[in-house]
Amino acid sequence: MKPPRLTFRQGVGWLGIALVLLLAVAVAVWRGDILKAGLDPQIPFQTYDPPPAPDYRQADAWAMREIRAPTSGPAAIFFLHSTTFDGGKDWNGPIGDQKADAYLKRVVIPNYAGPFARAGAISLPRYRQASLYTRLTLRDDARDARAFAYGDALAAFETWLTAHPTGPLVLAGVEQGGDLIDRLVRERVAGDPALQRRIVAVYLIDVIVAANSLSPAVPACATATSIGCVVGWSQVGDDNDGAAWRRLRRALVWDEAGRLIDLADRPALCVNPVSGARSDAAVPARLHHGAANATGLEWGVRPAFIDRAIATQCRHGILRHAELKTESFREVGNWADRRKARPYNLFYSDIEEDVERRLNVWIASNGL
Repeated sequence: MKPPRLTFRQGVGWLGIALVLLLAVAVAVWRGDILKAGLDPQIPFQTYDPPPAPDYRQADAWAMREIRAPTSGPAAIFFLHSTTFDGGKDWNGPIGDQKADAYLKRVVIPNYAGPFARAGAISLPRYRQASLYTRLTLRDDARDARAFAYGDALAAFETWLTAHPTGPLVLAGVEQGGDLIDRLVRERVAGDPALQRRIVAVYLIDVIVAANSLSPAVPACATATSIGCVVGWSQVGDDNDGAAWRRLRRALVWDEAGRLIDLADRPALCVNPVSGARSDAAVPARLHHGAANATGLEWGVRPAFIDRAIATQCRHGILRHAELKTESFREVGNWADRRKARPYNLFYSDIEEDVERRLNVWIASNGL
């Protein structure tokens, strides 16, 4: 018995279903590329008209300005935030973008500026940050946009420095902010002996830095009590060799002319935030001071910590770490948010302890 033939209408229906399924598979496979393409400004950076420059004499140019906890120390902290602006028509984000500011306030400030609260007064400038798209491509336009943001970082730093003519200084940055702090230290701080002597420490959090590009005047921190030095690392889970390799392969670092070039075969900086030392030695979990998910917390509210939980080791310039399996330490958010700074800090209390320890050493060394 012959099977019944499909009618024309049935054939069209089945063809439609097949096309829908094919489209669904294509979207699933190429979803990242599709979303990334939607963030591309589609114009050369050379012809791009950037947003108006911030005036750092004005309060609205700062997300935080001289914010001090009740029992904080005497340091002044200059903090540059990570990428919070997705992109689209702009290579660089405008000051006061509502969506970017919301992510900054909800995720970045409590998780990454929070560990410095006990050390002193924190100032956190807004700046015309390079968009998330520039972190996802190696195009020259993206490199130019990232370098453009340095002008704002330098202007904010000079304004902040004028307000702090004396006393101990801490500089810190996360991801894109860490890139900018790295250049700021080498070009502005290292060549000024008086300024260099005021540096307690520099923190470059979750960013690739070329180790051999650091100035001898502000070197990597050799020990947990070194001062006037750099604590810097880029972190990847122990079981994710592919991510570690991709991070090194795609890393961009500053050259002497202030251009972003491939890391290539240069060694990457890794100072272990748990031990506080530049060393490849394995650091057991029992020495870990505490991870925290502070997302959504108001400023000044202490997060809950999970301590003695994460073993770490610097390997090939990357900080490899044990993964936390609890719900609070999983990636959340949309496609773009999952490519920004993590919505938790695995080394929150370690950074807190580190900066307080080095500040105490600086104070003792300067007879204060």
